[in-house]
Amino acid sequence: MTKRTWALLAAMMVSLIYGVSFTIAKDVMPFYIKPFGFILLRVVGATLLFWMVSFMGPKEKIQWQDFPRIAAAALFGVAINMLTFFKGLSYTSPISAAVIMVTTPIIVLILSAIIMKEKIKALKILGILLGLFGTGFLILYGKSVGAATNAMLGNFLVFINAVSYALYLIIVKKLMDKYNAFTFVKWIYTFGLLMVLPFGWSESQEIQWQSIPPMILWEIGFVVVFTTFLTYLFNLVSMRELKPTTVAVFIYLQPLFATVFAMSLGKDQLTWVKVASAVLIFVGVFLVTKKKS
Repeated sequence: MTKRTWALLAAMMVSLIYGVSFTIAKDVMPFYIKPFGFILLRVVGATLLFWMVSFMGPKEKIQWQDFPRIAAAALFGVAINMLTFFKGLSYTSPISAAVIMVTTPIIVLILSAIIMKEKIKALKILGILLGLFGTGFLILYGKSVGAATNAMLGNFLVFINAVSYALYLIIVKKLMDKYNAFTFVKWIYTFGLLMVLPFGWSESQEIQWQSIPPMILWEIGFVVVFTTFLTYLFNLVSMRELKPTTVAVFIYLQPLFATVFAMSLGKDQLTWVKVASAVLIFVGVFLVTKKKS
């Protein structure tokens, strides 16, 4: 397979893991671990794993002038990205948060045009709009809005999360062009750990480990190893070969995979609306990822 094919598969795996994680993380929070405490666990675990595997990578030294970019990637890709999403979700309804999140590819497209001077092609715009429509249709159909204690603030925080992740995809692209992923990702998470520590420390101290069932412990491990560690590695692999706008559009697949996973557990049913949504999403991803011949 070509490097581009591997990059597309890596981006697909990120969406698959995230889609499964929505159901798994819901078992853990907030009964066993509160959101900010869970984020601190994720970042601590991922930081340790990245430092361990970094010794298997090439021996490269990061130039001092690149550390501000790494700190910015940590700020937008780890700290703000995770903290605003979990906090926003606690204020607004899951459906509102999900709809706002899938605006990320559009934000990336706009920011790439402004910052990276990337040309916006009509086919790519069509693909993004099709994916957005399909995802919104899938999320909205048959779902109740639910309770929202402060929907305006919650929606704003989730939107900040979407903008933050979009900025991260653009910032980290320059690092990918210069270094091997193992060289700098450990530093991204080290800086990110320092940033989330003040927010998650108190909640992490409240965790009653002795009362957590073994199944929940396995699910915590899944979120740390797969949802945090592996997804960032896969994202970096995909970023080496693909444009930020292409990587971002795979976010549309997350609710689709989440629905399939829920159906496999008997928590959802297949309907014509879900089939139509799936078709729109895959067509949108195809149009955005299609390479010009």
